[in-house]
Parts: sequence; structure tokens; C-alpha cells
Amino acid sequence: MKHTEVETRAVNEADRTAQAAPKGESGAWAHAPERSNMLALRFIVMMALVCGRHVTRLLLPPIALYFLLFAPAQRRHIKRYLFRAIGPRAGWVDGFRLLHAFASTVLDRVYFLRGRMDLFKVKIEGNEPLDVELANGRGAFLLGAHVGSFEALGACKQQTHQRHMRLAMLMYPDNARRITGILNAIAVPGLRPHVIALGRPHSMLELRDWLDSGGMGGMLADRTLPGSEDQPAHQRGNNIVLPFLGQPAVFNDGPFRLAALLRRKVFFMAGLYGGGARYDVRFDPLADFGERAASSEEREQRIRAAVEAYVARLEAMCRAYPYNWFNFHDFWLEDAA
Repeated sequence: MKHTEVETRAVNEADRTAQAAPKGESGAWAHAPERSNMLALRFIVMMALVCGRHVTRLLLPPIALYFLLFAPAQRRHIKRYLFRAIGPRAGWVDGFRLLHAFASTVLDRVYFLRGRMDLFKVKIEGNEPLDVELANGRGAFLLGAHVGSFEALGACKQQTHQRHMRLAMLMYPDNARRITGILNAIAVPGLRPHVIALGRPHSMLELRDWLDSGGMGGMLADRTLPGSEDQPAHQRGNNIVLPFLGQPAVFNDGPFRLAALLRRKVFFMAGLYGGGARYDVRFDPLADFGERAASSEEREQRIRAAVEAYVARLEAMCRAYPYNWFNFHDFWLEDAA
């Protein structure tokens, strides 16, 4: 695809914006240190590889109970979410189930990255439109959330028509560097997704070239992106307040603006944990920015509609799979208030 000089300058501006330091609580998660212990992580990974999944899963209940008892901030955020997702009947048992599901998906990352799909029962739905994009050699955006397991998407490669799917993850790597480093070290070549790090020089240009070569760009879009508030709106994503699980929440339209800039289709993606060895991988079309908007007003309307569709789909997922929500921070910004 041939790009105009204006598009290239716009992508370069997005690069500079991504490197700006955050100035508010809404983007503070990107620089928050992970809560983990390297020795414990290495021990669990060793157990997973040596003893197998069935035995290692025996460690998950005490791990979930530990964080439920000794992580008061995370417990508070989990309680708020569960009250909104399943109602006021939510209690300690529900908090434990959510943390156990989270621990299960972290453990299963080891096996997904080792290519052990035989250990799981994976159901894939809605992948037909994505197959068309793959067949045409055009890249697309896959926008997910901190819901379920991103690594479960690797099961799609087991299908014959998706064996050549190339996926790059657009992410902030700093706040999960240690656990990511361990898991990357054990990944089988070809199963570890390529990472395009946000906030690095030329990261947006790298993404553009990746999409032009037919690769897919994946991003978790449920967290407000860090950026500089003193920049004009056309150089950064806008924060949009939308109702989510009955309470106003802040979402950023930056990923959709990027898709509109690069003129790509956008799909919602989720690898939902169903308990035991079950995962449901789902894709849903969200927006098609393949055709240039006739006016800036039309472009803004299409971006807004895409964000609203994303939030509606995310809310439906949370209600259908309430124990798959892994945003353990002040999502609704109630502590700041």
C-alpha cells in the first residue's frame, strides 16, 4: 500500500504522543509495577513443565486465597466490579472464583505457549470474516480487553485456514516485564506473538508496515492510554465517558483512531475461560475503516460508533462470563473521586 506524506506525518505524531508521560490517574496503570514474586513465578513455571497441568492446578486455590486476603486494594476493585456484573449478591466466594480463574489463565499460558493445545477444549466462533481478511492478505486490528486469555487465540492457528496467521501485540510491556520474560523464555518458536511496544521510536510506523504485509495487530483497548493532556486532540486519542455495567467509565478512542488512520477493519476478540480446560474464543466485527470518510465529521461519528460498539460487546462478555474480568485497578476512578 502506498502512503501519503500526510499519513506518514500523522503516524509520526502518534509515535511522539505515545512517548509522552501520563498526567492523570486514568493512565497510571501503564507504569504501575506488577505484583509478583520472581521466585514464586519460576517455581510455578517449573511445576507446570515438570509435574503437568493437573498437579500444578492444586497450587491455584491457595494462591487465589492469598491474594484475596492480603491484597486489599485489588480486593476492593474486584468487589466493585462483581457488584456491577452479577449484582449485590456477590460475595467472597465470587471474589475467590475470579482470582482462581485469573490464576488458571496465567498457568495455562505456559501450555498455550508450548503448543499443548491437546490439553484444552477450545471452541472458536465468529472467525469467518477474519478468515476473509487473512485470505486477502490485508491486515486488521483485533481489539480485546483484560478479559480471559489472549494466548488462547493461538488455538486459531490449529485450524488449517489460519495456520499462517501472523499476530503482533501492541502493548505497554514495562508493567509486566518479569512474568512476560519468563513465559517468553519457554515459548515454542512460532507461538510467541510479535510485540510492537508502545512508547518506542517508530512503533506506529512498524505497525503500519506489519499490517501492510498481511499481519494482524492485537491490542487490549479497555484501559485509558497514557498521554499528555496539553497536546491538541487531533494528536492523541480522546477519552470518552460511556455507561459500562451501570456506571460511567472512561474509554479511549486511540486504537480506533489508529485503525481509521491506517484504514483497516476492526474486530473484537476474546479468549474466554469457561472453567476446567474449556475456552471459548470469539471474534466479532466492530468497524470497517477501509474506505476514507467523506468528511472529518463523518470520521468522528464512525470512530464514536466503533467505541460504543466495543464497550457494548465488552459489557455483554462481562455479564456472560463474570469471572473473566482481570482489571484489578480503579477502573471507574472511584478512589480518585
